[in-house]
Amino acid sequence: MLTRAADAGRTGPTVSVVVCAYASERWPLLERAVRSLHGQTHPADEVVVVVDHNAELLRQARDGLPHVRVVANGAERGLSGARNTGVAHSSGAIVAFLDDDARAEPEWLARMVRHYDDPAVIGVGSLVQARWAEGRPAWYPREYEWVVGCSYRGQPTTVAEVRNPIGAGMSFRRRVFEQVGGFSTAVGRVGALPVGCEETELAIRARRRWPGAKILSDPSAVVEHLVPAHRATVRYLLARCWSEGLSKAAVARLAGPGQALAAERSYVARTLAGGVLRELSGVRGRGDVHRLARAAAMCAGLGAATGGYLRGRLTFPRPTAPSPSVPLRPLETATSRTTSPVGRPTSGEPA
Repeated sequence: MLTRAADAGRTGPTVSVVVCAYASERWPLLERAVRSLHGQTHPADEVVVVVDHNAELLRQARDGLPHVRVVANGAERGLSGARNTGVAHSSGAIVAFLDDDARAEPEWLARMVRHYDDPAVIGVGSLVQARWAEGRPAWYPREYEWVVGCSYRGQPTTVAEVRNPIGAGMSFRRRVFEQVGGFSTAVGRVGALPVGCEETELAIRARRRWPGAKILSDPSAVVEHLVPAHRATVRYLLARCWSEGLSKAAVARLAGPGQALAAERSYVARTLAGGVLRELSGVRGRGDVHRLARAAAMCAGLGAATGGYLRGRLTFPRPTAPSPSVPLRPLETATSRTTSPVGRPTSGEPA
């Protein structure tokens, strides 16, 4: 079900947005995410909601979201398989992804899509702002907001090239999936397990295919990402860092440690080192316990991630080469198009 009606005067790439959901208790958040897509200044040509192996939620979404296409994950359980299913059931030349617990600001799509006028751009990410359900803990360092799936201190504050976008609000050209494959199921989140790196692995694979390609981050494209109370804990931070280390070990086996860890080396040397120094140098007395706690959290998180990485390198077998979990549709449109009265592309040049 397409989200946009007649818009025959507009040209540019067609855009599909994929939203993946897995938990029935997150239904209000899924509704909120979809409403935010209907309010875009650059409306999507279609919104595809993928339900990850949850029959009850699938029925609820089909009944409660009449203006979007709702499909079941036809691939392996988990976020990678669900995203690949969404790509397969969409048709836009640009495929954007929004988490089911995120809300897109009205200019989100417009500010990402504008960058695809440059044919070298194959992906665009956005600023992912944390919305803490019960407020940010005073001990929680902003350098670690990636732990909760959000943008973090140390990232570019203006439009810049990045290795990979943050998954809660990102986009890629369809030809990336057609020519290099989908998200690898060897890495990535399954249910509530705090793992990731599927975006990293895909971006590395795409850059190998097109060495001159660019993936951008645009902080003016904004999504708000909910951080529930159970994720605002020391236990979750350490578990997520450990899992990140495991995931990076898997990516390093797939892509090689050079590309898999290049951004992490810079992050540790500049962002974390600078953050710890800033907090410790700001301590003026016993009243600055929160500064000490933030410095300790950064060191503990680094230790957990390093431990997870070493464990993964020592114990995990080499993953098989990633491939799409489901067949991908042929590219229907590319960098230009006109739309029929129901919003489907009628002409355009192949990417």
